[in-house]
Amino acid sequence: MQRNRSMHARCASCLLLWLMSACWTAAEMRGSQSEIPLSVVKLWASAFGGEIKSIASKYSGSQLLQKKYKEHEKSVRTEEIDGAKLVKNLAQNMEEMFRKKAEATRRLVEAAEEAHLQHEENPDLQYEYFNAVLINEVDEDGNSVELGGEFILEPNDHFNNLSVNLSLSVVQVPTNMYNKDPDIVNGVYWSEALNKVFVDNFKRDPSLIWQYFGSAKGFFRQYPGVKWHPDEHGVISFDCRNRKWYIQAATSPKDVVILVDVSGSMKGLRLTIARQTVASILDTLGDDDYFNIIAYNQDVHYVEPCLNGTLVQADSTNKDHFKEHLNKLFAKGIGLLGNALSEAFTILNEINQTGRGSLCSQAIMLVTDGATKMYDDVFAKYNLPDRKVRIFPYLIGRESAFAENLKWMACANKGYFSQISTLTDVQENVMRYLHVMSRPKVIDHEHDTVWTEAYVDSALAQAHKLGENKDPSPMTTVAMPVFSTKNETKNQGILLGVVGTDISIQELMKTIPKHKLGIHGYAFAITNNGYILTHPDLRPLYQEGQKRKKPSYSSVDLSEVEWEDKDDVLRTAMVNRRTGTFSMEVKKTVDKGKRVLTMHNDYYYTDIKGTPFSVGVALSRGHGKYFFKGNVSLEAGLHDLEQPDVALADEWTYCNTDEHHEHRHLSQVQAIKLYMTSRRPHLKCDRELIQQVLFDAVVTAPLEAYWTGLALNKSENSDKGVEIAFLGTRTGLSRTNLFVAPEQLTNQDFLTAEDKEGVFNADHFPLWYKRAAEQVPGTFVYSIPFGSGGENKSVVLASTAIQLLDDRKSPIVAAVGIQMKLEFFQRKFWTASRQCNALDGKCIISCDNEDIKCYLIDNNGFILVSEEVSQTNLFFGEVEGAVMNKLLLMGSFKKITLYDYQALCKGYAGSSDSAYNLLDPFTTVKWLLTELVIFLLEFNLYSWWNCGSTVNAQRSQRTMMVPCDTEYPAFVSERTIKETTGNIDCNGCIRTFVIQQIPSSNLFMVVVENKCDCSFAPPHNESLKCDRLKFQKDRRRPQSCHPFHPQENAVECGSANTLNFSLVAILFSVLSLLISR
Repeated sequence: MQRNRSMHARCASCLLLWLMSACWTAAEMRGSQSEIPLSVVKLWASAFGGEIKSIASKYSGSQLLQKKYKEHEKSVRTEEIDGAKLVKNLAQNMEEMFRKKAEATRRLVEAAEEAHLQHEENPDLQYEYFNAVLINEVDEDGNSVELGGEFILEPNDHFNNLSVNLSLSVVQVPTNMYNKDPDIVNGVYWSEALNKVFVDNFKRDPSLIWQYFGSAKGFFRQYPGVKWHPDEHGVISFDCRNRKWYIQAATSPKDVVILVDVSGSMKGLRLTIARQTVASILDTLGDDDYFNIIAYNQDVHYVEPCLNGTLVQADSTNKDHFKEHLNKLFAKGIGLLGNALSEAFTILNEINQTGRGSLCSQAIMLVTDGATKMYDDVFAKYNLPDRKVRIFPYLIGRESAFAENLKWMACANKGYFSQISTLTDVQENVMRYLHVMSRPKVIDHEHDTVWTEAYVDSALAQAHKLGENKDPSPMTTVAMPVFSTKNETKNQGILLGVVGTDISIQELMKTIPKHKLGIHGYAFAITNNGYILTHPDLRPLYQEGQKRKKPSYSSVDLSEVEWEDKDDVLRTAMVNRRTGTFSMEVKKTVDKGKRVLTMHNDYYYTDIKGTPFSVGVALSRGHGKYFFKGNVSLEAGLHDLEQPDVALADEWTYCNTDEHHEHRHLSQVQAIKLYMTSRRPHLKCDRELIQQVLFDAVVTAPLEAYWTGLALNKSENSDKGVEIAFLGTRTGLSRTNLFVAPEQLTNQDFLTAEDKEGVFNADHFPLWYKRAAEQVPGTFVYSIPFGSGGENKSVVLASTAIQLLDDRKSPIVAAVGIQMKLEFFQRKFWTASRQCNALDGKCIISCDNEDIKCYLIDNNGFILVSEEVSQTNLFFGEVEGAVMNKLLLMGSFKKITLYDYQALCKGYAGSSDSAYNLLDPFTTVKWLLTELVIFLLEFNLYSWWNCGSTVNAQRSQRTMMVPCDTEYPAFVSERTIKETTGNIDCNGCIRTFVIQQIPSSNLFMVVVENKCDCSFAPPHNESLKCDRLKFQKDRRRPQSCHPFHPQENAVECGSANTLNFSLVAILFSVLSLLISR
């Protein structure tokens, strides 16, 4: 009985083990077998790939175009581009252009100084001039108003299509000044002599735009004459004397410490006036100047605490940063000026000894409501005997009890005293210090030529009433000071004003031979401060399509766009005006920052003689460094170039039609024809470029007939799924063919000026051309265009590159493609995904099944097809985060970290600490829409996928946009991985997925089991602002410096009539004697 029980127990155990083993085996089998057959997904991908490539090839004519270029393979000559020679020639062309502008400015200086020399001041002079605001204005009776009169104006496209007068200039007087003040009337009278020179300059160089004279008295003479319009408040905020071109030309570089009194007596209106005074002083500082602001009462407080004991460059970003801090000043306590003066002198002395700052003029600006004593002991200790630091006191308020002490400080230290009683007094009184700082330069009679960084004068654009569709283009200004040459005023160093001439950056870009730079190559130029003059990655606007400029757009540093150069090798060499080469791997973003191209660039750089600028070119290795030349007959080339489907790059210069007035009306095709047939010998054209564009016109001509045949065949494209066929060549030539009526186009913007990335521009090839060039030859790249507002365009673009030779060094000679309806493209996908290889036709799996989800994504992870239409063009990680994360781990995709140093973040006034963290990377999407950043690259929301974000906000607080640095990821597929399968463990729930590349494309089909919900938390990161403020990059100081002059008349030091200057001299002699002992 016992034995039977034992046997039964053993049998039961065996049975249990067998059952458990069977269960485990079954479980293993179920776990090891994919529920999504790879072979079926591969069949779907192959079917769709074959169908869509057939459509793209057929309607684009890619095979025909490849064949036509191959026919010329043996007759063309391929050349490697010599980057060093290219940049040298480019620098010489730019130098010649800048030289002409500088010569025009010098002629204005000579004419102005001669006119003033011949003029005798007449306080009773009555003179009617054309006031820019009053011209063509009439009173209630229909009569011309005073200083108005009839002024003929005609539209001129050379001046932003504004109505101008090419024979006369106009005079603008700031709103807060009396336009018939004797000083102004006299200045306007003698400066009329400039009209003749303005006109003559424009005849000599028709590429000139605005020429002007900014008077030290405040008026502004501008040519050509144009009507100015006040704003809605009846005010014109423009004052020529606080423009950078005026300040840089009028004074030498300077180090400035601003001391502002915040003692209890400064409460109320006085503190408001003090803030405005400091802000106005900041407006007079330029990129060659350095500054800091110290507030004082019984203690010394740095307005920006992290900049304790140093100076920062007076670029727009730093000045705006300090202006924000002025509102945080409040008055209390007692004012101990001695400590503040000692601190200011100490900073200036240390800056000078360590070789930082401007290494030129130095000044202390004192903004206070009084000083109880002269503090002569402080000045004796720090500023004798040379008095190298000028003192400029500004007495705030109407009281003059302590005025004498402040006047003494100014007169004894080669400065100037001013009293400011109201807010309207601020501007004029602040400007007076510029005349004092300019004295040494005037006495030396040094007409230093200065050049500004690239900028847009928004106040001027507003006054000219540029329309919504007239975007004022960035420009640089060449300016020179105008001095009084009368013998009786020589030692007073009287600055009459500054003359200037603008140079459009667009004109500068016309000198760039884009066809020689390749698809990804570009040219760029920087200033002596390292700021960008022109660069394709400079983004000055808040958002594309808006006219509003970022506050820091004019001081974007080269290192902020060429950020891969971590050691600033390229920037340092160019700032120091060297000639040389440099190489590095770069990551270039395209398609509004949503995609990235990785390449290796070779940089070539040199200086532009006669200017503070340096220029460089970047050539990408591989096909980007090669150019080929072909030949066709002139007759055949001109015939095919004039066909209606042909267009040339609007911003490329085939012929310079701005060189002579009679050529302005010519189109580029007309100019080419006149030039090549020798009927206009004075035309300046790029013969090499023209010969190659004629070659391309002939080779691509057969596509016109090919496309026309397709369009006429009623059996083809019956559902009108394909809308446009297009091509572009390396010479900027493009052809287009519509398969539907223009009004039926789904995307009306494509290949128009509104589609900036889709057409040939001065600084880049079309996006569809650039992306096709980086694909494997013979494959098409597909994408859905991103709209400027984030909306989808409901079309798919397909393009492929045409190579001349079958190797990596072969130039990409052209790209060709089509635009098709998104619905048509998606329908082809769903049809292919219903196929199977079952003999009975009954498919075990289909994308129609609810058990799976099917997606079509591109090589950057964006969705082209999804069952949820709203997911189209989203980043795949937003929809299937866990799957995307697994693809990254498996190596199917890789993440590339990018940086944007031109972003603007939403700042919250009064907030200090992080409020909360967003843990779910895909709910970040909702937060981004309301709280975070206006990305200047218009980053897609996917950019923050897998990147932590911290919000610094309270919804009730006031927000403002502030410059910030951002780090974000981009994603790229691994080309070598064609297919893969994987499982995701979501808390015990296993999801299976399959990814399969679509043949001959940049696309992938992803099939995912429709179960489980997976999510994860991203890491968190943040940056420090103070470090960036402190860090000062290498820059090259202007060569000219005029801090003092022995003949300088320091008696002119403000309203110090009651102060006996001889007593000042005696007192300083005694102090010097005491110090020597």
